[in-house]
Amino acid sequence: MNDPVYPVNNDQEMISNVVYDDISIGQTASQTRTLTQADIQAFASISGDVNPAHLDKEYAENTLFHGVIAHGMWGGALISTILGTRLPGPGTIYLEQNLHFARPVRIGDTLTISATVIAKDDEKKRVTLDCEIVNQHGVKVVYGNALVIAPTERVTRQRTALPTMALFDLGARQKALVDSVADLPAIRCAVVHPCDADSLQGALDAAKQGLIVPVLVAPKAKLLAVASAAGFDISSIEIVDVAHSHAAADKAVEMAAAGEVEALMKGSLHTDELMSAVVRCAGLKTKFRLSHVFHLDVPMYHKVLLLTDAALNIAPTLMEKADILQNVINLAQALKIAQPKVALLSAVETVNPKMSSTIDAAALCKMVQRKQIKGGIVDGPLAFDNAISAEAARIKGIDSPVAGDVDILMVPDLESGNMLAKQFEYLAGAATCGVVLGARVPIALTSRADGPSSRVASAALVKLLANEYRKNAP
Repeated sequence: MNDPVYPVNNDQEMISNVVYDDISIGQTASQTRTLTQADIQAFASISGDVNPAHLDKEYAENTLFHGVIAHGMWGGALISTILGTRLPGPGTIYLEQNLHFARPVRIGDTLTISATVIAKDDEKKRVTLDCEIVNQHGVKVVYGNALVIAPTERVTRQRTALPTMALFDLGARQKALVDSVADLPAIRCAVVHPCDADSLQGALDAAKQGLIVPVLVAPKAKLLAVASAAGFDISSIEIVDVAHSHAAADKAVEMAAAGEVEALMKGSLHTDELMSAVVRCAGLKTKFRLSHVFHLDVPMYHKVLLLTDAALNIAPTLMEKADILQNVINLAQALKIAQPKVALLSAVETVNPKMSSTIDAAALCKMVQRKQIKGGIVDGPLAFDNAISAEAARIKGIDSPVAGDVDILMVPDLESGNMLAKQFEYLAGAATCGVVLGARVPIALTSRADGPSSRVASAALVKLLANEYRKNAP
């Protein structure tokens, strides 16, 4: 999964060298370092060495070492650190280094890296050092000699403050979502007007991964042309031929109401075409209002975020917000979040009668307290910073059970939610997928600009929910 922040030594201590005349035979310097998964990922990213022995756990288990090991030259880099910062230190010029790799280094190993002076060349100001790395068991894992030109002028400099290196395993949480439903039966899903390459590929990829059994509802001639141009084989997939996108929406909704399919997936048609058909269909209505939820894998946040409603309800009333809130709590619980933490967002964290979003947030919290809305830990109004950052809440003196650990962000209206969702995706690098709740079948709803991976993840959501609906059916 994501290992978002790799710690880099940013302390401001001074570093000094040892000039040639002050170096003596037997002089030594050492430091310790514990290997982490982030170290391996960072070294692979910088060097380009993506040997699966270092990065692929399944592959590594079947190698001579029976598990992931560090790159050998990571040990070489640790020795270089000693020579460049400790002994001799700044001004050192590396000439030669020979290394012997005696034992593998594994994640969690604590290493002691040392360099000891064994020879000096007064004429050329060269120093030979015996270098070794020993693990926590006292076993030598790397060793060899280094030849350097030692500095002759003393240098004392403040250690450079390095930027924090962030490592993002983009899409890992979406993959975990897809993997989490692997054991559930695939659902029969009407894919509505998948008449462009991305939406058709998304449906085909979801089928290949066992998420859905697709029924393509679209003008057949147009669909076949798209498949042919993209090189897709859809000869074995059921196609329901209709005249145009509006007819595709009506037919797919009719099939869902009749129980012929257990889910809907939006293709290349406009959202309002599909959702208008859903709203008109009495057979898909429930007691809850329809609402949309974005499932967001935001690299710099420590877990999945659910964001609602940024796609359907423009300016929901208080009671409509109650439905939206209950819908997203139900989704979170289906995702195995037993008591999701919900932040009701506004521009401020205090109730202000001039800002209706703060009044609604306060009322929703009371509705939760009175059990009119069940299953979540809800707080609001909260400004975005207070919801995401416990430190921001602390500074402002806000005592909140959700600050810094929120699972759900509920926005006051579609405009703010849509902007926030797109900021997460396009500025924060979030991987997104989405689903519509409140109907008798779940609806995978993504933007027409979303690629196949987003559509596959949305299919995983509807597979999860369709199986939940089936399990809870009267």
